[in-house]
Amino acid sequence: MTEPRRLGARKHDLAPGQEARIRDLGRAVIETEAAAVGALSERIAADFVAACRYLLACEGRIVVMGMGKSGHIGGKIAATLASTGSPAFFIHPGEASHGDLGMITPRDTVLALSNSGETAELLTILPTIKRLGVPLITLTGRPDSTLAREADVNLDVSVTREACPLGLAPTSSTTATLAMGDALAVALLESRGFTALDFARSHPAGTLGRRLLLHVGDIMHRGDRVPRVALGSTLMAALEEMSHKGLGMTAVVDGQGVLAGVFTDGDLRRALDQGLDVHHTIIDTVMTRGGITAAASSLAAAALGLMESRSINGLLVIDDEGRPIGALNMHDLLRAGVV
Repeated sequence: MTEPRRLGARKHDLAPGQEARIRDLGRAVIETEAAAVGALSERIAADFVAACRYLLACEGRIVVMGMGKSGHIGGKIAATLASTGSPAFFIHPGEASHGDLGMITPRDTVLALSNSGETAELLTILPTIKRLGVPLITLTGRPDSTLAREADVNLDVSVTREACPLGLAPTSSTTATLAMGDALAVALLESRGFTALDFARSHPAGTLGRRLLLHVGDIMHRGDRVPRVALGSTLMAALEEMSHKGLGMTAVVDGQGVLAGVFTDGDLRRALDQGLDVHHTIIDTVMTRGGITAAASSLAAAALGLMESRSINGLLVIDDEGRPIGALNMHDLLRAGVV
């Protein structure tokens, strides 16, 4: 594989054999952390179920706390909980003792992270948490630590060793804590009956959110922007309407405004292949009768699927009486991020 080059980039010269050593270290880290996560599966037992019971019974929010690297992991766990149906937020323990404890209410549940179980900032606010009477769930690497003993439930996230060769930098321990947090979030998600639609509602800007929440009526062209001609119009009139509206098609409607058919770029090519006179040919003879349509209430993703399955680039949108009220094409779906 060709090594990537970047203009002006600095590159350290490696001693003979150092490349292999770097690869070995990288693999060792992955293997060590994988083993740490794998060991957690045996600890998904009564304590894990008890923790989930407390979290499911929480009438307020799950307050996640942790210092240092545990704090970074705690922030991610809080975000995962919140996005999967369990309202949660993160409080920095250092700031908690300077006023942020006021964010915790008696309806909340505290989830505290500390590998040592002796984090000073958490121990400082422990009496206040106890006085509030809120359930305390801890994730620690030492089941005999102060935090673990004071908790209503402690989940053991201890690891045999860190992946850091010095045994100092939190690596395996933070990975194990994150995995346990994910396990809690997913267990709660399932227990709450959280669905893909619920997930989409909390991720409206994401691809899934757009596919599950965006409707045809949200992105279709409306009013005068909908191309339409009447039955009996000439092919030239239809072409002018298509050119003016720029959607590659036009609706053909009867005297009551009900859709009678559709004329598309494909129909035009077929008409030209037959040598038809665009000035004298009546649109009724070359349109596609009925046509493929959608409802404004349909999901945009469903409209995309319909267009792909029928190999078409546009759709007319009709109301309950069959009157065209909108139109959209593949470009509209692309701009909306559905494709």
